[in-house]
Amino acid sequence: MKKKFYQRTIELTNGPITSKMIRQFARSNKSRWMIPNYIKTYKIAVDDVENTLSSFPSLHDFFIRKLKEESRPVADAPIVSPVDGKIEVAGDLHEGIRFLVKNQYYSLSDLLSDHKLSETYMNGKYIVLYLSPADYHRIHSPASGKVKKQYVLGKKSYPVNQAGLKYGKAPLSGNYRLISELETQFGRMLVVKVGAMFINSIELTNRKKDWKKGEEVGYFSFGSTVVLFFEENTIAFDEKVKNGHAIKVGEALGNMV
Repeated sequence: MKKKFYQRTIELTNGPITSKMIRQFARSNKSRWMIPNYIKTYKIAVDDVENTLSSFPSLHDFFIRKLKEESRPVADAPIVSPVDGKIEVAGDLHEGIRFLVKNQYYSLSDLLSDHKLSETYMNGKYIVLYLSPADYHRIHSPASGKVKKQYVLGKKSYPVNQAGLKYGKAPLSGNYRLISELETQFGRMLVVKVGAMFINSIELTNRKKDWKKGEEVGYFSFGSTVVLFFEENTIAFDEKVKNGHAIKVGEALGNMV
């Protein structure tokens, strides 16, 4: 009952008109007054923000804020975190191409809408990184490599917070999402950027075919999630990678095997 009520409530409010209104307000000067309260509510550290707080013309501009370059050093590891956030879960794919998040199984084939591509990652590894509204929302490349494929799927989005992952209609494989596949020194990997409720905005800032580890490639306009997938027998997660732990851009995620 609770799950159905949650889904129905989201469907009634998560339409194109609502999304447009929220987007317009967040990007208008009228939203500027909300920035101090937003910082206080989410306990956001602002010492590493690149610009002064008074320079942001809207809440959206603060939300996609850039940080001082030296605040996110890139580890000497082949795979690093592409975002600031929390490690929701990391592990091995189940039954070939299924992965488990909050007691809900997802099919990699459904997530990618490409069965042949999903088979490339059969029995591989995955890690789910959740960004809360308090987190830095720019996305960086988790590894150096060449972009082999990039495409968008989905329209509406459920929240990807705790309640969304538990009660939503398979939000990771049903939400608006931008999928990038990289060819790296350790094999192929997927960088799946999942949009969150209302805004559905995933903006690319780097359209080059070659990505360099740690460089910025895009940003989210609302709370979001990134899911990384790796081929079988190509990587081992760093010992610091544990479910529920916070992580920042550039911190080591794994090594080659």
